[in-house]
Amino acid sequence: MREVVAGLPVLPYGRRAARWHAAERARLARLGRSIPFEDGQIAATAAIHDGILLTANRKHFDFFEGLQLESWE
Repeated sequence: MREVVAGLPVLPYGRRAARWHAAERARLARLGRSIPFEDGQIAATAAIHDGILLTANRKHFDFFEGLQLESWE
């Protein structure tokens, strides 16, 4: 497993991701949905880098718009 993880790039969470994250948090708050801050950071990083977020806990990320999800369940 370490060999696999060691070969993966680390994507930055910068200004663009923070803006995406803030916009999504505001949108979800208007809908009455509260999401863990860290999940928003993960979603933002994947979204702005046009990545696919792989997760075994899809329910944490289903409400984000513009996010490509793939379930590992």
